[in-house]
Amino acid sequence: MVAMADDAVSVRAPAKINLYLHITGKRPDGFHELDSLVTFSASGDTVRVSSSPKGSGVQFSVDGPFADQIGPDADNLVVRAARLMMEAFNPAALDVSIHLTKRLPVAAGIGGGSSDAAATLRALNRYWHLDLTDERLAALGLSLGADVPMCLHRTPVFVSGIGEAITPAPALPDLPMVLVNPGVAVPTPSVFKAFDGAFSPPARFDAAPHDVSALAALLTERCNDLDPPARTVAPVIGEVLTTLDAQPGCLIARMSGSGATCFGLFNDTGAAEEARHSIRLARPEWWCDAMMQF
Repeated sequence: MVAMADDAVSVRAPAKINLYLHITGKRPDGFHELDSLVTFSASGDTVRVSSSPKGSGVQFSVDGPFADQIGPDADNLVVRAARLMMEAFNPAALDVSIHLTKRLPVAAGIGGGSSDAAATLRALNRYWHLDLTDERLAALGLSLGADVPMCLHRTPVFVSGIGEAITPAPALPDLPMVLVNPGVAVPTPSVFKAFDGAFSPPARFDAAPHDVSALAALLTERCNDLDPPARTVAPVIGEVLTTLDAQPGCLIARMSGSGATCFGLFNDTGAAEEARHSIRLARPEWWCDAMMQF
């Protein structure tokens, strides 16, 4: 029998940022293989687990700026993650209230749903004192989606395969960045369907860049192979990248994941904050935030 904890547990669910993303091939089952350097923001969504009346099962609630974009409970990755834990351990013990504060846009290329699922696994692991390793949680989470295992790491990693093969990356410097989403949901399957199959080689590096300028120089030799097909789905991505690139102090502007969220790396936090302020004034309908890496 899994023991219930008395105190609520809160876990952050940071944004996932693909600093580069190369599509390296396609498997016989139709899934694409990739090579990517992933890091995570210092802020994002929050998952809170607390007690629920006996026999009530999983009680899910949501608030935050993007709460209205969360789909039905049956399709929500937070609920699916909780039910996965229930099936793996003890259904009778799973009377919990799970509250999601949704600050990150949905279908945005920054792994919001996957990060929420990973945070749910972490929160329930702590709430029930299961003491599961990250490797065990990752094995469970893979059935929810290829991005869930990497989101459990929350430190810079290289990912390959379909996203499930994870290797620690060299230490990255502090990364002052601005994230911008134009408010257009970009379904990942649509982007991969539009991908033309021009594959790229893996592009990992061994030495840790000494500052953000050095990392930006490395990234200029790499790309996001999903950028062109994503622009066919959401042409506004090009406008977002142009806007970021035009900000003073922007070292490089790229799309994350399958879009439409884009990031700009900046010389320092002051330049990033100025860019955030400028973009918010110019395009108030866009979501824009300045973040450091996790």
